[in-house]
Amino acid sequence: MTDGFEVPGATATGLLPAVVARVAALADRLGVPHSQVFDVRRLSVASGVPEVVVQALLSGRPAGEPDLQTRFLQRLDLLRRTRLKPNGRRYTQQEIADGAGMSRQQAGALINGDRRPTMEHCDAIQRFFRVHAGFLTAEDPEALAGALQRSEQELLQQLADRERADRERAAAASSSDDPFEQLLQDHGVRGIAWRAAQLPTDQHRDKVAEWLDMLLESVKRPES
Repeated sequence: MTDGFEVPGATATGLLPAVVARVAALADRLGVPHSQVFDVRRLSVASGVPEVVVQALLSGRPAGEPDLQTRFLQRLDLLRRTRLKPNGRRYTQQEIADGAGMSRQQAGALINGDRRPTMEHCDAIQRFFRVHAGFLTAEDPEALAGALQRSEQELLQQLADRERADRERAAAASSSDDPFEQLLQDHGVRGIAWRAAQLPTDQHRDKVAEWLDMLLESVKRPES
């Protein structure tokens, strides 16, 4: 712990290239342009990392790392510029103070850099702006990796949805080759099963089965 902040481990820098590679592979598989998934401004807003640093990190270049106080001020300034009130205006110091449960003097000192924040301050401000834990404190590579991991989850969901749709189309195409299966689809197999289940005795259900057998025969070998 340093000045109330938890310093992330060195693995944050090593994690980023792996996440970038996975997101790029998913984007290629889905046909999503890299310019969309690696949009610098969007990632900056999502992570709190300055755009110039996002660009450098995505390119594999070292971008330096601000000290904890500078990082906090950068991220807080970004929150105030991008998380606006419903009327499109910035939250005032008083509104932030009220929402974060601190005095206006405390909020002003934090915003102006006159006071170093504690983890409690950071947690309260993050809750007020409705951003994830660590938004104000994570090192730049870790913060960017987290934003890309959220993009990765969205792409994985898109891939799962597409594969499910492909399977459904393949199943529909396969069943259409079977006249009886197609007949059941056209008339609603669930409806047939439900109606048969309402019959009072097995003898009645046997009659339904006999009728379906005869119908199957007529579909497979239609009369000339």
